[in-house]
Amino acid sequence: MGYKLGKGSQKKLEVIDERMAAVVRYAIGVSKQDFSVICGLRTIEEQKALVAKGASQTMKSKHLDGLAVDLMAYVDGRGCWELSVYDEIADAMKRAAIEIDVAVRWGAAWTVTDIRKWDGTMEQAMNSYIDTRRSQDRRPFIDAPHFELI
Repeated sequence: MGYKLGKGSQKKLEVIDERMAAVVRYAIGVSKQDFSVICGLRTIEEQKALVAKGASQTMKSKHLDGLAVDLMAYVDGRGCWELSVYDEIADAMKRAAIEIDVAVRWGAAWTVTDIRKWDGTMEQAMNSYIDTRRSQDRRPFIDAPHFELI
């Protein structure tokens, strides 16, 4: 497709781990879905607020160390939270992780430790995670915009 990251996204990538930044930069160029970087490095205060409102489940977030990003999908120029578009982004992130040789985990498929090693689409990886959690009588925590280094 040939999407490009805007200035705001590029700025957020400047302060995170270069390996993750490289994966995101590669992924935008091969993605079928436009996206931007909405979060990279976070402060402790930002993380506490996210945990308090249930948007995050840990104070050990990799965002605190610059090892994670949150990406937002854009459909027709508008931000989109529909889950179905995030597996397209995850497929691009997987391709980038393979090409650059960086281990990445996706927040909608927590049971897949390294997306490079998943044999299938990222939609299938997400569904596998959901099935696993349900088989344990546990609710899945789907954080589709989230990607982190392993």
